[in-house]
Amino acid sequence: HLLRNAGDEVTITVQYLREAPSFLRLPLGSPGPSSDHSSGASSPLFDSGLHLNGNSTNTAPSSPSSPIANEPKYEKRWLDTLSVPLSMARISRYKTGTDKLRSNAFEVLALDGVSTGILQFYTAQESADWLRAMSTNISDLTLQNMKMANKCCSPSDQVIHMGWVNERLEGTDSSQLFKFKFLALKGSSFYIFSTPPVSTLDWVRAEKIYNLCEVLFKIHKLWLADDCWLQANLYLGIHQDFDLEDQRPYCFSVMAGHGKSHYFNVELGSELAMWEKSFQRAIFLEVQRTGSKTYMCSWQGDTLCFTVDFALGFTCFDSKTKNVLWRFKFSQLKGSSDDGKTKVKLLFQNLDTKQIETKELEFQDLTAVLHCIHSFIAAKVASVDPVFIDSQSIARKYMYSN
Repeated sequence: HLLRNAGDEVTITVQYLREAPSFLRLPLGSPGPSSDHSSGASSPLFDSGLHLNGNSTNTAPSSPSSPIANEPKYEKRWLDTLSVPLSMARISRYKTGTDKLRSNAFEVLALDGVSTGILQFYTAQESADWLRAMSTNISDLTLQNMKMANKCCSPSDQVIHMGWVNERLEGTDSSQLFKFKFLALKGSSFYIFSTPPVSTLDWVRAEKIYNLCEVLFKIHKLWLADDCWLQANLYLGIHQDFDLEDQRPYCFSVMAGHGKSHYFNVELGSELAMWEKSFQRAIFLEVQRTGSKTYMCSWQGDTLCFTVDFALGFTCFDSKTKNVLWRFKFSQLKGSSDDGKTKVKLLFQNLDTKQIETKELEFQDLTAVLHCIHSFIAAKVASVDPVFIDSQSIARKYMYSN
């Protein structure tokens, strides 16, 4: 009561008392200055976590020879100061509005926005252990939510992976450089949400929805330790299409059609590895389900159709007559180049003459077509050599080995 009405500044004097305060010597239920049962306010005993073991009404009378038996016994009990559900919760190690990591501290935010506040730990190891434990718990609960959601979905529309990330916002001031987003890989689509989908109707309310065959996943930053970024950058050959001046260590991007790109960051290297693996699996499954993708294109005034087929390879035919102009297998594609706008050159090797044939095509959305070709070729290689994808995995290869 004094603190609540003392104003902006409070002076507190801490003094050592040799004898216990009077309220600690009061039996449970006894009247005293520290207990106000009618008001419902918590007592100093409750606030301190110290509770009487038993009370004066059910204690057996003690013999006069043992006066200590008349004194109440105390025991420590757990008291919940704050309870934050970890289902769909998110973790942040960064100071608000900056790229600077908190020292041995992080914050947990529940689905409804309730925060634990900044949890500060004594050592880096203790902070890392708690961060890993929290993240594992959240991941396990997310997996349970995915299993529940998949019970209501068809086999071709299953949720492969979902979780929180930070997205870098372009063209904003430094105070809003990154924003929490919830990503999901489900069926044929890649979803970006501002809040997690908790019902079936929420899936149509995503901020962005992209076809998985037309997106490209790239790892951009992987810090193995404080002094290992340069080494990782050189040895891994990580693409640097983005401005990487921010200090966040685990970053990846997802590029879609019409040159659209999204740059994301996660808190742990294990999360980065999981997103890489999940994208590869989701795209592989979608390519197998789809079987083929056809795009309208043109060359020298003729309207053509270009098909990427998982079994047949590449086929080009006239959109009107449906006559096949040429067809090549995936293994016959020896190279490609494009102008970054609409035109692409595909270099195929003729199996009979062993000569290279150049096929030029023009697409309205060239980026989507190139990503689709990449997805189908990667899925084809993975179907022939299952260990190939794991051998090419940057995050799993270098995070799990350290």
